[in-house]
Amino acid sequence: MKKILVLGSTGSIGTSALDLAKRHPEKFSVAGLQANSSKEKLDALAAEFKCPATLTSQEGLDGIARLLDKAKPDIVVNGIAGAAGLLPSKLVAERGIDLALANKETVVMAWPLIKSLADKSGAHIIPVDSEHSAIFNLIHFCGAKNIAEIVITASGGPFRNYSRQQLESVTLADALKHPTWKMGKKITVDSATLANKGLEVIEARRLFDTNVQKISVVVHPESLIHSLVRTSDGILYAQISEPDMRHPIMGALCWPEYVESGLEKFSLAGRSMSFYEPRRGDFPLLGLAESAADKGASYTIAFNAADEIAAWAFIDNKIGFLKIAETVQKTLAADWTSEPRDFDDVFEADKKARAIAEAAL
Repeated sequence: MKKILVLGSTGSIGTSALDLAKRHPEKFSVAGLQANSSKEKLDALAAEFKCPATLTSQEGLDGIARLLDKAKPDIVVNGIAGAAGLLPSKLVAERGIDLALANKETVVMAWPLIKSLADKSGAHIIPVDSEHSAIFNLIHFCGAKNIAEIVITASGGPFRNYSRQQLESVTLADALKHPTWKMGKKITVDSATLANKGLEVIEARRLFDTNVQKISVVVHPESLIHSLVRTSDGILYAQISEPDMRHPIMGALCWPEYVESGLEKFSLAGRSMSFYEPRRGDFPLLGLAESAADKGASYTIAFNAADEIAAWAFIDNKIGFLKIAETVQKTLAADWTSEPRDFDDVFEADKKARAIAEAAL
């Protein structure tokens, strides 16, 4: 029986994790729940899962520390969205607790610091993002020394077939019509701009300790292959499943074992798959993220912060769709060569990037 604690328990990742706990009461017990939500919702979840410890976001980081110490989980699912999820990851890593990580900012903003803490404490960090979960498992099967290339798949978002002229007039409602995944507004807009895929390149660069030149992106609208690796002999190996986030979450919760999930099994019969090169000229955020990943230092922090400011400005109908990439490009033109020495440096760079992005708007 594995004790799990879910941060962001009412979001899409948290809800999926709790669905798995409900399906497999013999495997998982819910030891703790946190949410940016009402106490009533948390109390209802606590009653349903007989969970002894809950926390609302109003209680802050000290509250999360107390929650971790009280619940004593075997693994924590971090489904908190945005930069707010970074310091909770730090608390988990320094306690030596395994981390099922869905929070991108933990890797994009502060991976060297988080990795150092995990290495010292013995905590394992297992990626939950479907693409990185696929890469994580494929590298495990093939052996890290045999990997020549990582290939990340992208759905292409709702604007995959739009012309540049059409992109000039798209609306928020258009951007939120993702053809495959049901996600929050920010990540859905990031999928439409390919910023999300850019963030995934940054994550892959850091999680798997490789260089950007060994990472490529291919558009795969069906979202059935979640990523691939090419071994040194030139052969591609793929992970294939239905597009359901419960698959990678189950994999993280059960790691290093592979356990029957009870979820729908993928069948090849009657299915087709297509693949395209990404249109980098029309979706420049992918290339900007790759450049930031290659430069390292504080460039990845600046990319993430500027994209967040610009994406929310688009969501709030303050700017047009193409202005998102322009804002990020202007922000990255500043000097981001300073390497963060601690978490204060991380948040200082984040604050600086947000100010520059706001000014660019």
